[in-house]
Amino acid sequence: MGEFEKIINYTFKNKSLLKEALTHSSYANEHKKQQLKYNERLEFLGDAVLSISVSDYIFKNCPQLPEGDLTKLRASLVCEKSLFLFAQKIDLGRFILLSNGERRGGGAERPSIISDAFEAVIAAIYLDGGMEEARKFVLSFVVPEIKNHSTEKAFKDYKTKLQEIIQRNPGEKLNYILVDESGPDHNKHFVVEVHLNSNIIGKGGGKSKKEAEQQAAREALELMGY
Repeated sequence: MGEFEKIINYTFKNKSLLKEALTHSSYANEHKKQQLKYNERLEFLGDAVLSISVSDYIFKNCPQLPEGDLTKLRASLVCEKSLFLFAQKIDLGRFILLSNGERRGGGAERPSIISDAFEAVIAAIYLDGGMEEARKFVLSFVVPEIKNHSTEKAFKDYKTKLQEIIQRNPGEKLNYILVDESGPDHNKHFVVEVHLNSNIIGKGGGKSKKEAEQQAAREALELMGY
């Protein structure tokens, strides 16, 4: 853990918080006798700390952006893809405690596991050192990304785009319906259909319901020629 602290440039007063943040549920289950805490609760808190840190920064530093664009920019910075890229910069996958089976199955390179652990690390820093330390950690990744931000690299909010198109025709209604959910708790896969009135116009899958909905909307837009 000392090596990881050097990489992130933060030394924990309470080392158990860092260990919890780096402990995956599969490892805790494999070592039940030790009654280890794993990082899912920290992930929940880290998501909130991440969101407020990013929201506060872009609100104060991007005064030219309207609310809709701020929402899209924040979404691009807190999505699984971005968190995975941030986590790779600190080689986070190497430090996550995984079960033997999960590690053999490529868990140390799986975006969902690594991005969740990244959020857990944010929460651990917040609990150990306060909001300012957590904000500093988050912004060390986010600020360079914002400065490099371009239209081409911007997150594509397919759901919002699809909604805007459908709203041009009053009376039309979109619904996102979860049609399948599979896999263990730590590695779920969701399949969602997007319906226009009673017609299926797109279908998509992902590691979360939100990701599956975005992919379903993306397919709908492609089929509509957008």
